[in-house]
Amino acid sequence: MAPLLATLNDRIQAVTGIDPELRPATKPQFGHFQTNAALRRGAEQGRNPRAVAAELTAALDLSDICEPLEIAGPGFINIRVRADVLARVVTANLLDPHSGIEQAGQPQAVVVDYSSPNVAKQMHVGHLRSTIIGDCFTRVLAIQGHHVIRQNHIGDWGRQFGMLIEQIRDEQLDLDTLDLADSEALYLRANAHLTADPEFADRARARVVALQGGEPETLAIWQRLIEISAAGFAATYSRLGVLLTRDDIAGESSYNAMLAGICTDLEARGIATMDNGALVVFVPGFDAPAILRNSAGGYGYDVTDVAAIRHRLDDFHADRLVYVTDARQQDHFLKVFAVARQAGYLPDTVAAEHVGFGMVLGADGTPFKTREGTAVHLDDLLDEAEATATPEVALAAIKYADLSNQLHKDYVFDPARMTKTTGDTGPYLQYAHARVSSILRLAVAEGEQLDDAHSVVTTLDKPEEQALALALVRFPEVVAEVGETLQPHKLCGYLYDLASQFSGFYEHCPVLKAAGETRHSRCVLGRATARVLSTGLGLLGIAAPETM
Repeated sequence: MAPLLATLNDRIQAVTGIDPELRPATKPQFGHFQTNAALRRGAEQGRNPRAVAAELTAALDLSDICEPLEIAGPGFINIRVRADVLARVVTANLLDPHSGIEQAGQPQAVVVDYSSPNVAKQMHVGHLRSTIIGDCFTRVLAIQGHHVIRQNHIGDWGRQFGMLIEQIRDEQLDLDTLDLADSEALYLRANAHLTADPEFADRARARVVALQGGEPETLAIWQRLIEISAAGFAATYSRLGVLLTRDDIAGESSYNAMLAGICTDLEARGIATMDNGALVVFVPGFDAPAILRNSAGGYGYDVTDVAAIRHRLDDFHADRLVYVTDARQQDHFLKVFAVARQAGYLPDTVAAEHVGFGMVLGADGTPFKTREGTAVHLDDLLDEAEATATPEVALAAIKYADLSNQLHKDYVFDPARMTKTTGDTGPYLQYAHARVSSILRLAVAEGEQLDDAHSVVTTLDKPEEQALALALVRFPEVVAEVGETLQPHKLCGYLYDLASQFSGFYEHCPVLKAAGETRHSRCVLGRATARVLSTGLGLLGIAAPETM
Protein backbone atom coordinates (compact mmCIF):
# COMPACT_ATOMS: atom_id res chain seq x y z
CA MET A 1 0.00 0.00 0.00
CA ALA A 2 1.37 3.42 -0.94
CA PRO A 3 2.02 5.66 2.09
CA LEU A 4 -1.01 7.80 2.95
CA LEU A 5 0.69 11.18 2.78
CA ALA A 6 2.25 10.36 -0.61
CA THR A 7 -1.15 9.26 -1.90
CA LEU A 8 -2.74 12.54 -0.81
CA ASN A 9 0.10 14.56 -2.31
CA ASP A 10 -0.19 12.77 -5.65
CA ARG A 11 -3.98 12.99 -5.78
CA ILE A 12 -4.02 16.73 -5.06
CA GLN A 13 -1.20 17.52 -7.49
CA ALA A 14 -2.81 15.48 -10.27
CA VAL A 15 -5.97 17.62 -10.08
CA THR A 16 -4.57 21.04 -9.23
CA GLY A 17 -1.17 20.94 -10.90
CA ILE A 18 0.35 22.24 -7.67
CA ASP A 19 2.60 20.38 -5.25
CA PRO A 20 0.53 20.73 -2.07
CA GLU A 21 3.59 20.37 0.17
CA LEU A 22 1.41 18.81 2.84
CA ARG A 23 2.48 19.33 6.42
CA PRO A 24 1.03 17.95 9.64
CA ALA A 25 -1.47 20.38 11.10
CA THR A 26 -0.10 22.45 13.97
CA LYS A 27 -3.24 21.99 16.10
CA PRO A 28 -5.94 19.27 16.19
CA GLN A 29 -8.69 21.75 15.32
CA PHE A 30 -6.96 22.37 11.98
CA GLY A 31 -7.36 18.74 10.94
CA HIS A 32 -4.56 16.30 10.25
CA PHE A 33 -2.73 18.04 7.39
CA GLN A 34 -2.54 21.53 5.94
CA THR A 35 -1.48 22.94 2.58
CA ASN A 36 -0.62 26.50 1.62
CA ALA A 37 -0.98 25.77 -2.10
CA ALA A 38 -3.69 28.42 -2.49
CA LEU A 39 -1.50 31.06 -0.89
CA ARG A 40 1.35 30.24 -3.25
CA ARG A 41 -0.86 30.24 -6.35
CA GLY A 42 -2.62 33.41 -5.22
CA ALA A 43 0.73 35.18 -4.82
CA GLU A 44 1.81 34.05 -8.31
CA GLN A 45 -1.42 35.20 -9.93
CA GLY A 46 -2.07 38.29 -7.81
CA ARG A 47 -5.41 36.88 -6.65
CA ASN A 48 -7.18 36.47 -3.31
CA PRO A 49 -5.82 33.22 -1.77
CA ARG A 50 -9.20 32.32 -0.24
CA ALA A 51 -10.82 32.52 -3.68
CA VAL A 52 -8.06 30.29 -5.06
CA ALA A 53 -8.59 27.89 -2.14
CA ALA A 54 -12.30 27.73 -2.92
CA GLU A 55 -11.53 26.81 -6.54
CA LEU A 56 -9.05 24.13 -5.51
CA THR A 57 -11.33 22.50 -2.96
CA ALA A 58 -14.20 22.50 -5.47
CA ALA A 59 -12.01 20.70 -8.00
CA LEU A 60 -10.81 18.09 -5.52
CA ASP A 61 -12.73 14.95 -4.69
CA LEU A 62 -10.99 13.23 -1.80
CA SER A 63 -14.17 11.92 -0.23
CA ASP A 64 -12.89 8.33 -0.34
CA ILE A 65 -10.02 9.33 1.96
CA CYS A 66 -10.91 12.57 3.72
CA GLU A 67 -13.69 14.43 5.40
CA PRO A 68 -14.87 17.61 3.58
CA LEU A 69 -11.97 20.03 3.08
CA GLU A 70 -11.96 23.28 5.05
CA ILE A 71 -10.56 26.69 4.20
CA ALA A 72 -8.96 28.50 7.11
CA GLY A 73 -7.41 31.91 7.75
CA PRO A 74 -5.96 33.66 4.71
CA GLY A 75 -6.36 30.58 2.49
CA PHE A 76 -4.92 27.48 4.13
CA ILE A 77 -6.68 24.23 3.23
CA ASN A 78 -7.22 21.90 6.17
CA ILE A 79 -7.40 18.17 5.52
CA ARG A 80 -8.76 15.59 7.95
CA VAL A 81 -8.41 11.90 7.06
CA ARG A 82 -11.52 9.83 7.69
CA ALA A 83 -11.33 7.76 10.86
CA ASP A 84 -12.29 4.57 9.03
CA VAL A 85 -9.49 5.13 6.51
CA LEU A 86 -6.96 5.63 9.32
CA ALA A 87 -8.21 2.44 10.95
CA ARG A 88 -7.90 0.52 7.70
CA VAL A 89 -4.34 1.75 6.99
CA VAL A 90 -3.16 1.03 10.54
CA THR A 91 -4.54 -2.50 10.27
CA ALA A 92 -3.01 -3.08 6.83
CA ASN A 93 0.39 -1.77 7.89
CA LEU A 94 0.33 -3.89 11.05
CA LEU A 95 -0.30 -7.06 9.08
CA ASP A 96 2.20 -6.22 6.33
CA PRO A 97 5.55 -8.02 6.78
CA HIS A 98 7.34 -4.71 6.20
CA SER A 99 5.08 -2.67 8.52
CA GLY A 100 3.64 -0.85 5.50
CA ILE A 101 7.03 0.25 4.18
CA GLU A 102 6.71 0.62 0.43
CA GLN A 103 9.00 -1.69 -1.53
CA ALA A 104 11.14 -0.16 -4.24
CA GLY A 105 9.50 -0.48 -7.64
CA GLN A 106 12.96 -0.71 -9.19
CA PRO A 107 15.31 -2.10 -6.53
CA GLN A 108 18.82 -0.74 -6.74
CA ALA A 109 22.20 -2.25 -6.03
CA VAL A 110 23.53 0.07 -3.33
CA VAL A 111 27.13 -0.08 -2.09
CA VAL A 112 27.59 1.33 1.41
CA ASP A 113 31.24 1.94 2.35
CA TYR A 114 31.67 2.34 6.10
CA SER A 115 33.69 1.62 9.27
CA SER A 116 37.13 1.23 7.57
CA PRO A 117 39.54 0.57 10.47
CA ASN A 118 43.27 0.01 9.96
CA VAL A 119 45.07 -3.31 10.22
CA ALA A 120 47.16 -3.75 13.39
CA LYS A 121 45.26 -1.00 15.18
CA GLN A 122 42.28 -1.30 17.50
CA MET A 123 39.13 0.50 16.46
CA HIS A 124 38.82 3.85 18.20
CA VAL A 125 36.20 6.49 18.82
CA GLY A 126 36.70 7.82 15.29
CA HIS A 127 35.28 4.58 13.88
CA LEU A 128 32.19 4.63 16.10
CA ARG A 129 30.06 6.99 14.05
CA SER A 130 30.94 5.55 10.65
CA THR A 131 30.09 2.04 11.84
CA ILE A 132 26.78 2.96 13.50
CA ILE A 133 25.62 5.31 10.73
CA GLY A 134 26.57 2.96 7.91
CA ASP A 135 24.85 0.07 9.65
CA CYS A 136 21.64 2.11 9.90
CA PHE A 137 21.77 2.94 6.19
CA THR A 138 22.17 -0.71 5.21
CA ARG A 139 19.16 -1.69 7.32
CA VAL A 140 16.90 1.06 5.98
CA LEU A 141 17.80 0.44 2.34
CA ALA A 142 17.44 -3.33 2.71
CA ILE A 143 13.95 -3.13 4.23
CA GLN A 144 12.90 -1.06 1.20
CA GLY A 145 13.87 -3.96 -1.05
CA HIS A 146 17.22 -2.71 -2.34
CA HIS A 147 20.20 -5.03 -2.78
CA VAL A 148 22.71 -3.66 -0.29
CA ILE A 149 26.42 -4.45 -0.64
CA ARG A 150 28.39 -3.65 2.53
CA GLN A 151 32.02 -2.69 1.95
CA ASN A 152 34.55 -2.34 4.76
CA HIS A 153 37.51 -0.60 3.10
CA ILE A 154 40.13 -1.42 5.72
CA GLY A 155 43.64 0.02 5.68
CA ASP A 156 45.63 -3.12 4.84
CA TRP A 157 48.40 -1.76 2.60
CA GLY A 158 51.18 0.79 2.78
CA ARG A 159 54.62 1.56 4.11
CA GLN A 160 53.72 0.76 7.73
CA PHE A 161 53.77 -2.94 6.92
CA GLY A 162 57.47 -2.78 6.21
CA MET A 163 58.25 -1.74 9.77
CA LEU A 164 55.67 -4.11 11.25
CA ILE A 165 57.06 -7.14 9.48
CA GLU A 166 60.67 -6.23 10.27
CA GLN A 167 59.78 -5.74 13.94
CA ILE A 168 58.12 -9.16 14.00
CA ARG A 169 61.24 -10.73 12.52
CA ASP A 170 63.56 -8.90 14.92
CA GLU A 171 61.51 -10.00 17.94
CA GLN A 172 60.94 -13.49 16.49
CA LEU A 173 57.29 -13.19 17.45
CA ASP A 174 54.89 -16.11 17.27
CA LEU A 175 51.97 -14.51 15.46
CA ASP A 176 49.61 -17.23 16.68
CA THR A 177 49.88 -15.70 20.16
CA LEU A 178 48.89 -12.17 19.10
CA ASP A 179 45.49 -10.51 19.26
CA LEU A 180 44.56 -7.07 17.93
CA ALA A 181 45.65 -5.26 21.11
CA ASP A 182 49.05 -7.00 20.84
CA SER A 183 49.27 -5.96 17.18
CA GLU A 184 48.71 -2.33 18.12
CA ALA A 185 51.41 -2.55 20.80
CA LEU A 186 53.69 -4.03 18.13
CA TYR A 187 52.85 -1.09 15.84
CA LEU A 188 53.90 1.38 18.53
CA ARG A 189 57.20 -0.45 19.16
CA ALA A 190 57.92 -0.64 15.43
CA ASN A 191 57.19 3.05 14.92
CA ALA A 192 59.52 4.01 17.78
CA HIS A 193 62.19 1.69 16.36
CA LEU A 194 61.80 3.27 12.92
CA THR A 195 62.34 6.75 14.34
CA ALA A 196 65.35 5.80 16.44
CA ASP A 197 67.27 3.45 14.13
CA PRO A 198 68.19 4.44 10.53
CA GLU A 199 69.36 0.90 9.76
CA PHE A 200 65.95 -0.46 10.79
CA ALA A 201 64.28 2.22 8.66
CA ASP A 202 66.29 1.05 5.64
CA ARG A 203 65.28 -2.57 6.27
CA ALA A 204 61.63 -1.51 6.65
CA ARG A 205 61.70 0.24 3.28
CA ALA A 206 63.25 -2.82 1.68
CA ARG A 207 60.55 -4.98 3.26
CA VAL A 208 57.86 -2.81 1.63
CA VAL A 209 59.46 -3.54 -1.72
CA ALA A 210 59.45 -7.25 -0.88
CA LEU A 211 55.76 -7.04 0.04
CA GLN A 212 54.89 -5.26 -3.16
CA GLY A 213 56.91 -7.82 -5.09
CA GLY A 214 55.01 -10.74 -3.56
CA GLU A 215 57.90 -12.32 -1.60
CA PRO A 216 56.28 -15.42 0.02
CA GLU A 217 57.45 -15.05 3.64
CA THR A 218 56.60 -11.36 3.68
CA LEU A 219 53.17 -12.00 2.20
CA ALA A 220 52.47 -14.72 4.77
CA ILE A 221 53.26 -12.41 7.71
CA TRP A 222 51.20 -9.61 6.15
CA GLN A 223 48.25 -11.96 5.66
CA ARG A 224 48.47 -13.16 9.26
CA LEU A 225 48.37 -9.54 10.51
CA ILE A 226 45.19 -9.04 8.48
CA GLU A 227 43.62 -12.18 9.96
CA ILE A 228 44.44 -11.09 13.52
CA SER A 229 42.94 -7.66 12.85
CA ALA A 230 39.85 -9.04 11.15
CA ALA A 231 39.17 -11.24 14.18
CA GLY A 232 39.48 -8.23 16.47
CA PHE A 233 37.21 -6.13 14.28
CA ALA A 234 34.63 -8.94 14.19
CA ALA A 235 34.56 -9.07 18.00
CA THR A 236 33.88 -5.35 18.21
CA TYR A 237 31.21 -5.50 15.50
CA SER A 238 29.51 -8.30 17.39
CA ARG A 239 29.59 -6.23 20.56
CA LEU A 240 28.16 -3.25 18.66
CA GLY A 241 25.42 -5.38 17.13
CA VAL A 242 26.17 -4.29 13.56
CA LEU A 243 25.85 -6.34 10.39
CA LEU A 244 29.45 -6.18 9.10
CA THR A 245 31.20 -9.53 8.70
CA ARG A 246 34.56 -10.80 7.47
CA ASP A 247 33.01 -11.26 4.02
CA ASP A 248 32.39 -7.50 3.76
CA ILE A 249 36.09 -6.61 4.04
CA ALA A 250 37.56 -5.18 0.84
CA GLY A 251 40.78 -3.46 1.86
CA GLU A 252 43.05 -1.13 -0.05
CA SER A 253 45.10 -4.10 -1.23
CA SER A 254 42.07 -5.41 -3.16
CA TYR A 255 42.69 -2.81 -5.86
CA ASN A 256 46.49 -3.03 -6.27
CA ALA A 257 46.27 -4.89 -9.57
CA MET A 258 44.05 -2.17 -11.07
CA LEU A 259 46.14 0.92 -10.24
CA ALA A 260 48.75 0.83 -13.01
CA GLY A 261 46.08 0.18 -15.64
CA ILE A 262 43.95 3.10 -14.47
CA CYS A 263 46.95 5.43 -14.57
CA THR A 264 47.85 4.25 -18.09
CA ASP A 265 44.24 4.63 -19.25
CA LEU A 266 43.74 8.13 -17.89
CA GLU A 267 47.12 9.35 -19.11
CA ALA A 268 46.52 7.93 -22.60
CA ARG A 269 43.19 9.73 -22.86
CA GLY A 270 44.60 13.03 -21.66
CA ILE A 271 42.60 13.05 -18.44
CA ALA A 272 45.73 12.65 -16.31
CA THR A 273 48.91 14.66 -16.90
CA MET A 274 52.43 14.70 -15.47
CA ASP A 275 53.10 17.52 -13.01
CA ASN A 276 56.48 17.81 -11.24
CA GLY A 277 57.06 14.09 -11.72
CA ALA A 278 53.62 13.04 -10.44
CA LEU A 279 50.67 11.81 -12.47
CA VAL A 280 47.67 13.98 -11.54
CA VAL A 281 44.17 14.94 -12.62
CA PHE A 282 43.21 18.59 -12.36
CA VAL A 283 39.59 18.78 -11.30
CA PRO A 284 37.63 22.02 -11.82
CA GLY A 285 36.61 23.60 -8.55
CA PHE A 286 39.41 22.09 -6.44
CA ASP A 287 42.58 23.90 -5.40
CA ALA A 288 44.78 20.80 -5.56
CA PRO A 289 44.77 18.03 -8.18
CA ALA A 290 43.99 14.38 -7.54
CA ILE A 291 47.31 12.56 -7.30
CA LEU A 292 47.19 9.18 -9.01
CA ARG A 293 50.91 8.37 -8.77
CA ASN A 294 53.42 10.42 -6.80
CA SER A 295 56.86 11.48 -8.01
CA ALA A 296 58.43 8.43 -6.34
CA GLY A 297 56.15 6.11 -8.30
CA GLY A 298 53.84 5.25 -5.40
CA TYR A 299 50.07 5.06 -5.60
CA GLY A 300 47.90 6.92 -3.11
CA TYR A 301 44.36 7.10 -1.78
CA ASP A 302 43.00 9.02 -4.78
CA VAL A 303 43.70 6.34 -7.37
CA THR A 304 42.80 3.53 -4.95
CA ASP A 305 39.35 5.05 -4.42
CA VAL A 306 38.90 5.55 -8.16
CA ALA A 307 39.74 1.86 -8.59
CA ALA A 308 37.20 0.94 -5.92
CA ILE A 309 34.51 2.86 -7.81
CA ARG A 310 35.38 1.08 -11.04
CA HIS A 311 35.24 -2.31 -9.27
CA ARG A 312 31.88 -1.51 -7.69
CA LEU A 313 30.40 -0.50 -11.03
CA ASP A 314 31.92 -3.30 -13.10
CA ASP A 315 31.50 -6.18 -10.64
CA PHE A 316 28.57 -5.16 -8.42
CA HIS A 317 26.71 -3.17 -11.12
CA ALA A 318 26.02 -0.56 -8.46
CA ASP A 319 23.25 1.99 -8.99
CA ARG A 320 24.15 4.04 -5.93
CA LEU A 321 27.37 4.53 -3.94
CA VAL A 322 27.27 5.76 -0.33
CA TYR A 323 30.46 6.59 1.58
CA VAL A 324 30.23 7.18 5.33
CA THR A 325 33.34 8.90 6.70
CA ASP A 326 34.50 11.84 8.77
CA ALA A 327 33.20 15.13 7.32
CA ARG A 328 36.81 16.27 6.87
CA GLN A 329 37.19 13.75 4.03
CA GLN A 330 34.41 15.29 1.96
CA ASP A 331 36.71 17.15 -0.45
CA HIS A 332 38.69 13.96 -1.07
CA PHE A 333 35.63 11.97 -2.04
CA LEU A 334 34.04 14.73 -4.11
CA LYS A 335 37.30 14.98 -6.03
CA VAL A 336 37.46 11.20 -6.49
CA PHE A 337 33.85 11.16 -7.75
CA ALA A 338 34.71 13.92 -10.23
CA VAL A 339 37.75 12.03 -11.54
CA ALA A 340 35.72 8.82 -11.93
CA ARG A 341 33.03 10.73 -13.85
CA GLN A 342 35.63 12.37 -16.12
CA ALA A 343 37.05 8.92 -16.81
CA GLY A 344 33.64 7.47 -17.62
CA TYR A 345 33.96 4.93 -14.82
CA LEU A 346 31.08 6.57 -12.93
CA PRO A 347 28.18 7.46 -15.26
CA ASP A 348 25.75 10.24 -14.39
CA THR A 349 23.00 7.65 -13.91
CA VAL A 350 24.77 6.33 -10.79
CA ALA A 351 24.47 8.41 -7.62
CA ALA A 352 27.63 8.84 -5.55
CA GLU A 353 27.14 10.35 -2.10
CA HIS A 354 29.54 11.19 0.69
CA VAL A 355 27.84 11.27 4.09
CA GLY A 356 30.11 13.13 6.45
CA PHE A 357 29.74 13.25 10.21
CA GLY A 358 31.00 15.34 13.08
CA MET A 359 33.14 14.35 16.03
CA VAL A 360 32.36 12.68 19.32
CA LEU A 361 33.13 15.16 22.11
CA GLY A 362 33.92 14.70 25.77
CA ALA A 363 32.05 16.43 28.58
CA ASP A 364 34.38 19.43 28.21
CA GLY A 365 33.27 19.95 24.62
CA THR A 366 36.59 18.93 23.08
CA PRO A 367 37.28 15.84 20.93
CA PHE A 368 37.00 12.67 23.01
CA LYS A 369 40.58 11.57 23.80
CA THR A 370 42.60 9.78 26.47
CA ARG A 371 44.68 11.67 29.02
CA GLU A 372 47.66 11.06 26.75
CA GLY A 373 45.86 12.85 23.92
CA THR A 374 45.30 9.75 21.81
CA ALA A 375 42.01 8.49 20.41
CA VAL A 376 39.93 6.44 22.84
CA HIS A 377 39.61 2.78 21.94
CA LEU A 378 36.08 1.87 20.91
CA ASP A 379 35.88 -1.02 23.37
CA ASP A 380 36.89 1.33 26.21
CA LEU A 381 34.10 3.68 25.17
CA LEU A 382 31.61 0.81 25.35
CA ASP A 383 32.97 -0.18 28.75
CA GLU A 384 32.33 3.33 30.02
CA ALA A 385 28.73 3.28 28.81
CA GLU A 386 28.15 -0.19 30.27
CA ALA A 387 29.32 1.06 33.66
CA THR A 388 26.05 3.02 33.86
CA ALA A 389 23.62 0.52 32.28
CA THR A 390 23.23 -3.02 30.98
CA PRO A 391 24.95 -3.75 27.64
CA GLU A 392 21.63 -3.67 25.74
CA VAL A 393 20.62 -0.31 27.21
CA ALA A 394 24.12 1.13 26.90
CA LEU A 395 24.22 0.23 23.22
CA ALA A 396 20.81 1.80 22.67
CA ALA A 397 22.04 4.95 24.37
CA ILE A 398 25.16 5.21 22.22
CA LYS A 399 23.45 4.49 18.91
CA TYR A 400 20.50 6.78 19.52
CA ALA A 401 22.72 9.65 20.70
CA ASP A 402 24.76 9.25 17.54
CA LEU A 403 21.86 8.93 15.08
CA SER A 404 19.39 11.38 16.63
CA ASN A 405 21.63 14.37 15.89
CA GLN A 406 22.08 15.78 12.41
CA LEU A 407 25.08 13.82 11.21
CA HIS A 408 27.33 16.76 10.39
CA LYS A 409 27.10 18.02 13.97
CA ASP A 410 29.39 16.99 16.82
CA TYR A 411 27.80 15.42 19.89
CA VAL A 412 28.84 15.02 23.52
CA PHE A 413 29.41 11.51 24.82
CA ASP A 414 27.69 11.64 28.23
CA PRO A 415 26.73 8.14 29.46
CA ALA A 416 24.75 9.43 32.46
CA ARG A 417 22.45 11.48 30.22
CA MET A 418 22.35 9.08 27.29
CA THR A 419 21.24 6.10 29.38
CA LYS A 420 18.26 7.81 31.03
CA THR A 421 14.88 6.16 30.44
CA THR A 422 13.20 9.57 30.29
CA GLY A 423 13.52 12.23 27.63
CA ASP A 424 14.72 11.86 24.07
CA THR A 425 17.02 8.84 24.49
CA GLY A 426 17.37 5.35 23.11
CA PRO A 427 16.61 3.74 26.49
CA TYR A 428 13.38 5.78 26.69
CA LEU A 429 12.23 4.24 23.42
CA GLN A 430 13.21 0.79 24.67
CA TYR A 431 11.21 1.47 27.82
CA ALA A 432 8.23 2.64 25.73
CA HIS A 433 8.30 -0.61 23.77
CA ALA A 434 8.55 -2.67 26.95
CA ARG A 435 5.63 -0.72 28.45
CA VAL A 436 3.38 -1.37 25.44
CA SER A 437 4.42 -5.03 25.44
CA SER A 438 3.46 -5.33 29.10
CA ILE A 439 0.00 -3.91 28.40
CA LEU A 440 -0.49 -6.34 25.54
CA ARG A 441 0.58 -9.31 27.66
CA LEU A 442 -2.04 -8.38 30.26
CA ALA A 443 -4.69 -7.98 27.56
CA VAL A 444 -3.92 -11.42 26.10
CA ALA A 445 -3.91 -12.95 29.58
CA GLU A 446 -7.41 -11.52 30.04
CA GLY A 447 -8.62 -13.16 26.82
CA GLU A 448 -7.97 -10.53 24.16
CA GLN A 449 -7.12 -12.04 20.75
CA LEU A 450 -4.26 -10.12 19.16
CA ASP A 451 -2.99 -12.50 16.52
CA ASP A 452 -2.98 -11.48 12.84
CA ALA A 453 -6.40 -12.99 12.19
CA HIS A 454 -8.05 -10.80 14.82
CA SER A 455 -5.96 -7.59 14.75
CA VAL A 456 -8.40 -5.11 13.23
CA VAL A 457 -8.90 -1.49 14.26
CA THR A 458 -12.60 -0.71 13.98
CA THR A 459 -13.17 2.42 16.08
CA LEU A 460 -11.21 5.65 16.40
CA ASP A 461 -13.63 7.91 18.20
CA LYS A 462 -11.32 9.87 20.50
CA PRO A 463 -8.91 12.57 19.25
CA GLU A 464 -6.04 10.78 21.01
CA GLU A 465 -6.88 7.54 19.16
CA GLN A 466 -6.83 9.36 15.84
CA ALA A 467 -3.59 11.17 16.70
CA LEU A 468 -1.90 7.85 17.52
CA ALA A 469 -3.27 6.24 14.34
CA LEU A 470 -2.06 9.19 12.28
CA ALA A 471 1.41 8.86 13.83
CA LEU A 472 1.44 5.15 13.00
CA VAL A 473 0.53 5.61 9.34
CA ARG A 474 3.39 8.12 8.94
CA PHE A 475 6.01 5.43 9.56
CA PRO A 476 6.40 4.35 5.90
CA GLU A 477 6.79 8.00 4.85
CA VAL A 478 9.59 8.51 7.35
CA VAL A 479 11.46 5.38 6.31
CA ALA A 480 11.17 6.40 2.66
CA GLU A 481 12.59 9.83 3.49
CA VAL A 482 15.54 8.35 5.40
CA GLY A 483 16.27 5.98 2.51
CA GLU A 484 16.33 8.90 0.09
CA THR A 485 18.05 11.59 2.13
CA LEU A 486 20.19 9.44 4.47
CA GLN A 487 19.19 11.47 7.51
CA PRO A 488 18.51 8.98 10.33
CA HIS A 489 17.68 11.72 12.84
CA LYS A 490 14.31 11.96 11.06
CA LEU A 491 13.53 8.37 12.07
CA CYS A 492 14.74 8.99 15.63
CA GLY A 493 12.53 12.05 15.94
CA TYR A 494 9.56 10.14 14.55
CA LEU A 495 9.97 7.25 17.01
CA TYR A 496 10.24 9.67 19.92
CA ASP A 497 7.06 11.44 18.76
CA LEU A 498 5.29 8.09 18.38
CA ALA A 499 6.23 7.05 21.91
CA SER A 500 4.97 10.40 23.18
CA GLN A 501 1.72 10.00 21.23
CA PHE A 502 1.17 6.59 22.76
CA SER A 503 1.77 8.02 26.22
CA GLY A 504 -0.93 10.66 25.62
CA PHE A 505 -3.27 8.06 24.14
CA TYR A 506 -2.82 5.72 27.11
CA GLU A 507 -3.43 8.56 29.56
CA HIS A 508 -6.74 9.63 27.96
CA CYS A 509 -8.01 6.35 26.49
CA PRO A 510 -8.23 3.45 28.96
CA VAL A 511 -7.16 0.23 27.28
CA LEU A 512 -7.57 -2.63 29.74
CA LYS A 513 -10.53 -0.96 31.45
CA ALA A 514 -12.39 -0.41 28.16
CA ALA A 515 -14.90 -2.94 26.88
CA GLY A 516 -15.95 -4.67 23.67
CA GLU A 517 -14.98 -3.24 20.31
CA THR A 518 -13.37 -0.15 21.85
CA ARG A 519 -11.09 -2.26 24.04
CA HIS A 520 -10.10 -4.46 21.11
CA SER A 521 -9.34 -1.51 18.81
CA ARG A 522 -7.21 0.14 21.48
CA CYS A 523 -5.31 -3.10 22.05
CA VAL A 524 -4.66 -3.35 18.31
CA LEU A 525 -3.40 0.25 18.31
CA GLY A 526 -1.05 -0.86 21.08
CA ARG A 527 0.10 -3.83 19.03
CA ALA A 528 0.69 -1.59 16.01
CA THR A 529 2.67 0.82 18.18
CA ALA A 530 4.85 -1.98 19.52
CA ARG A 531 5.40 -3.26 15.99
CA VAL A 532 6.46 0.12 14.63
CA LEU A 533 8.69 0.84 17.63
CA SER A 534 10.34 -2.56 17.24
CA THR A 535 10.81 -2.18 13.49
CA GLY A 536 12.01 1.40 13.78
CA LEU A 537 14.48 0.62 16.56
CA GLY A 538 15.69 -2.34 14.50
CA LEU A 539 16.47 0.02 11.62
CA LEU A 540 18.62 2.01 14.04
CA GLY A 541 20.35 -1.20 15.12
CA ILE A 542 18.73 -1.01 18.58
CA ALA A 543 17.08 -3.93 20.36
CA ALA A 544 13.41 -3.60 21.39
CA PRO A 545 13.11 -5.47 24.72
CA GLU A 546 9.82 -6.96 25.88
CA THR A 547 10.63 -6.13 29.51
CA MET A 548 12.90 -3.68 31.32
